[in-house]
Amino acid sequence: MLRFPFAPEAPNGARASAVLRAATLPVLLAALPSALSAQTPPPDVQIAQAVQAAPPQQQSDATVFGFTADGSMTTLRDGSNGIICLADDPNREGWSVACYHDSLDPFMARGRELRAEGVTDSGELARRRWAEADAGTLSMPEEPATLYVMTGDGFDAASGTVTNSFLRWVIYTPWATPEETGLPTAPTGPGAPWLMFPGTAGAHIMITPPQTNRGN
Repeated sequence: MLRFPFAPEAPNGARASAVLRAATLPVLLAALPSALSAQTPPPDVQIAQAVQAAPPQQQSDATVFGFTADGSMTTLRDGSNGIICLADDPNREGWSVACYHDSLDPFMARGRELRAEGVTDSGELARRRWAEADAGTLSMPEEPATLYVMTGDGFDAASGTVTNSFLRWVIYTPWATPEETGLPTAPTGPGAPWLMFPGTAGAHIMITPPQTNRGN
């Protein structure tokens, strides 16, 4: 089952280093049954799986966020290259990891905060953040910023590989329009780039390869 991560989320305490922290995955569970908590992989495995979404040359120096045994998020590794990666949430259905440029962090963090406040509708989450960005109270990237999303059937820690992996790219270009970019607002073919949410703070270029190109 594919999960569409409009934006992964980072833990609240992750802003201590030089890299900004933030993101947009669903709200974290406050408490989990011990049976589920026991499924949380050790930190080194979470780090190894999280960086799979990043380009190979950016994996070793990326910041990584993951999960503790009680289901809360934490910083597993501080990085130095401006890339933030998130491990798979063992308490969610399916397997998915993501990496993104740290300039997206304020936008992602605000999504997490709104969810914690009880805003769960994806449309409302988007509208609230777009309005704040338009008002200048929410920082957005000044240059295009990329989110890498990898899904699959699971991670083999022994071999360090993802089973049936599938990688997608989301390039955030706030307030971009078709007239400025020359991009259509709907996909024109398998793997063709297109502009989603044009003219809004959440405007981004979607690039989704054909499903037939899934790796093993």
